[in-house]
Parts: sequence; structure tokens; C-alpha cells
Amino acid sequence: MGVNKFVAQSITILLQDRNRAYLLLLFICLLLLCLPGEASAAPNTQVKQYDLVIFGRVVDHQGEPVELAVIKAIPIGDDEPLVEAESQDDGSWVLAFDEIPQQVIEIYVEHPHFYPQVIKLGFSERQELVESGVYRLDDEILERRISAGFWTATIIFLMVLLLIAFEKLHSTTAALAGLSLIFIISYVGGAINPGFHIFTFERGLSYINWEVIFLIMGMMIIIAVIERTGIFQWLAFQAYRLSGGRAWLLVLILIAITAVASALLDNFTTMLVMTPISLQIGLALGINPLALIIPEILASNVGGISTLVGTPTNILIGAYAGIGFNDFLINQTVGVVIALIAMAGYVIFHYRKEFMKRGAVISPRLYEILEQNAEIENMGALWKSGIVFILVLIGFVTGERIHLDLAVTALMGATVLLIWLKPDVHQMIKAVDWTTLVFFMALFIIVGAIQEVGLISYAAQKMGEVIGDNLPLGIFMVVFGVGTISTVVANIPLAASMLPIIKYLTATVPGANSLVLYYALSMGAAMGGNGFLIGGEANLVTAGITEQANTQITFKEFLKIGLPVTYITLFVGFLWLLVRF
Repeated sequence: MGVNKFVAQSITILLQDRNRAYLLLLFICLLLLCLPGEASAAPNTQVKQYDLVIFGRVVDHQGEPVELAVIKAIPIGDDEPLVEAESQDDGSWVLAFDEIPQQVIEIYVEHPHFYPQVIKLGFSERQELVESGVYRLDDEILERRISAGFWTATIIFLMVLLLIAFEKLHSTTAALAGLSLIFIISYVGGAINPGFHIFTFERGLSYINWEVIFLIMGMMIIIAVIERTGIFQWLAFQAYRLSGGRAWLLVLILIAITAVASALLDNFTTMLVMTPISLQIGLALGINPLALIIPEILASNVGGISTLVGTPTNILIGAYAGIGFNDFLINQTVGVVIALIAMAGYVIFHYRKEFMKRGAVISPRLYEILEQNAEIENMGALWKSGIVFILVLIGFVTGERIHLDLAVTALMGATVLLIWLKPDVHQMIKAVDWTTLVFFMALFIIVGAIQEVGLISYAAQKMGEVIGDNLPLGIFMVVFGVGTISTVVANIPLAASMLPIIKYLTATVPGANSLVLYYALSMGAAMGGNGFLIGGEANLVTAGITEQANTQITFKEFLKIGLPVTYITLFVGFLWLLVRF
């Protein structure tokens, strides 16, 4: 009570005399630090000292650590364990004893998705433990168990992919449905039959990559501010002016603008702002606007590969494999530029008849409307947001040296823009695509489920057997295999499910430690999204916008140009990776 009274009197003085208050606050802080309490109790009296320690590590057949395995030390002839522990994220475990009984001890290793193992600690091992106080067991390799949970997680994962591919449900709804089924079966089915257990809710949350979530959120806020300045519409209109009305030159300029914008922002947002004005320009020139818009879609999927923030799949790959902004820029840009040139050549060939049309001269009134729609609304906001965006990019490039996470850089940039420009915060928060973020979180957990039960491990092992020591074959399989599947399966869940497989191949295939297979995954997932209309998020968003403008992109029309472009760019990407690595 004396201390409380003293603090109360000090607060009263603080309100009356600022100078005296500062001195008193300093004195109070020093006093509180010196006061005895539970937190300041001597640690040596609280920590129990153990004389005997057994430790080891559990891994699977691929050498990957097994987390949350239960390790028990049980004397033979007894049912109660002396001590027990759980393996950590690196597979290590420690058992600490006060004393060791005379009889032989058995170390039981149990995990829901592995067959149990028993390690006998005989009298010789016991003697060594007693003499040295520490005994290390060799790494214990656990054998995967194909349980009911394995088949359940696999079926749910495939079901979610099919629902997304055939658009029976929105991708986020499909992911949430899969997520709910996994937990329902884990808890309800697991209570009836332990074989149905997949993982706990807490374990599922551990699979969410929060760096990806916050990086995307920060970039979405930055992009929302920049988008409102009208810079993208201005660039598209300048492209029209520069082309002089020549459609073939215009489409090349638009491809270049879209590719650069997709590399710096993301392909989803780029197409969201490029599509409306491209529609207007195409109609004004008297050509099919889709001859401009579809090449922009293709360029957005390819151009974004060159940077870490250009595509959602690159963000996933970078966060998982520790590949930085500079790494993507250095190792992918040249290949992406060559692929874009090859793509542009095919686009000109495919739409040659459309581009040879001579549209009517644009009326002064229509030209005026296009010019007004492309005006910069707030030049001051453009300069400020441009400065912040450049600083964010510099932070991406240089932050790796001081281990500054990309998510932190993006959040700092978003915060600076909110403080400096003072936009409507409610509008900015609404501009964040929470649907996409929820989809990512649900997807992380679903992919975590098939990783937990061993499906990813099984697929990685089979791919490893096919590839063997042949790195060029591995690059080919990843680029063209993932690229082909990505034409029908959304590239985000596909890339997320492939990451653990690529990790295994990187560790086992000679020469793959250069991370070339991760770059192959990046190219395959993004370029494959150009195959079918349902292959990429930017494709579907653009199709929705054009449909509202009565200029529908049909599945067949997109397929005619998208599928050839997919394999042209995949081939270029494959050759580049061979040359680069």
C-alpha cells in the first residue's frame, strides 16, 4: 500500500509541475526495478537441474525433420513413461532424467502420420549415460503411414482444385470449404477413429506464411493510392499518341507498358486499370478491342515473373525459399524479356488481319473524351506516391543486406503514404483485397494438410526417382509440367503445393542448390496461366470487365492465342534457365 500511495502522490505532482515530474518519474522507474517480486526471483531456485540427458532427432525418409512427434521413455515391464517430450521444428528432442532405473529402457517415438518406432536403451547405453551424463541417439528415420487422414486430405485438396478450375465456387469459398472439412474431419472424425486425424487448429495456423500476407496487404494499399492518381490511364493514352494510330505499334507499346507495370505492381491490378481505356482506344481505332486486351493479359502474366512482387506465385516462392528481390531481377529478367519479344512476334502474326484494318479517323470529340479520361487527377499525390514507391523498391533491393523483411518494407511504405497524403483510410482499407488474403490463408492451411499427411513427400519422392541426377531434365519437367497443369489449375494453389516438392528436389538433384528449380517453378506457374482463360486471376478479372462492356472474351478465342503463347514462352524460359544456370 505504501508503494501505491507513493505512486499516486507522484502522479499528482506530475500534473502540477512538469520539471519535478520528470525527476520523479525517473526515480519511480528506478525504484520499481529494484522492488522484489515474482519476476525478480532468483532463477537458479526455479530451474530444476537434471544430471542425465538423452537426446536425438527424428526425420522422414527424405531427411526432413518431423515436428511434434511424441517421445517417451518407458522401462520394460512398466506402462507409465518416466519422461516424455515433443520433437521441435528441426526434429530434435530431449529427455531429461533425475535417475535411470536398473532395467532396460525403451524409447517410444509416436506420430499420427508415421508408424511408431521403438528404440531399446540397453545396459551398455545406460552405462554410458550414467558415466557421461549425456547420451545421443542416431537420427531416427520414421516410416510414413497411409492413414484415413491421408486419403481425406488428398481428396479435399483435389476437390478444392476442381471447384476452382471449373468455377463451380469462388476460389475463396472453395478454399474455405476445404479448410472447414479438414478441421471437421480432424476433430469429429478423429474422435471416432484416430486415423482420420490430420492436424489441430493450432498446427494448421503454423502453416500460414504471414510474411506473404502482410507483404501483399502493404502493396495493395500502396497500389490503391497510386491507382487513384490516374497514371496508368495516362500511360495508355500516351501509347496511343505515340503509335500514331498504327494498331501493330500500339499493341507493342501496350505490351511493354503492361509488362513493366506488372513487374513493379501485380498483374491483377495492372489489368484492372489498363482494360477500360484499352477498350475505348480499340473501339476508336475501329478494331476489335480484344486484339489489344488479350495481348495485355499475356504480357501481364509473363512480365510479372521478373520481380518478387510481380506475381503472387513469386511472392510465395520468394518467402518460402528465401529468394530476394534482387535474385529474381538478376536471374529472370533477361529470360522474361526474350519471352516477351517472342510473344509479341506471335501476337502480331495472330492478329495481323485485325491490325491491317484502317479504322475511321477519331473524331475530335472522341479524342477529347479519351484525353480527359487519361488526365492526372492529382499531380502532387502522384509525385509523393512515386517517391514513396521508389523508396519501397530501394528497400526491397537493399533491405536484404540488413535482413529487413519485404513485408516490413511494404508496410512502412503504405504507412508513410497514409500519413503523408492523408487519404480516406476507410477507402484505402476497403481497397485491400481481403478476399484474396483470406484465400491465401485458407490455401496455406489446405496445402499444409497434404504436407502433414505425406502427400507432398510422396509426390516429391516419385519426381526425384524420375529426374535422378539429371538437372536439365528436372528443369524441363518443372517448367513444362507445372506450366501445363497451370493452364487448367489456378497457379497460386498449384505453386503453393509444389514448393515442398521443389525443396526436396533442390536438396537431392546435383547442381540444383543454385535454386534453379524454384525459378523454373516461377516461370512454369506464371507462363502456364496464359494457356486457358481460367488459368490466371488476371485473365478472369479482365474477362469480367470486358463482359460488362459487351466485348466478351470467349474461352475458345483466348485459347487460340493463349495456348501457343504459353508453350512458346515456356520453351524460351526453359532455354534461358539452361543458359543461366
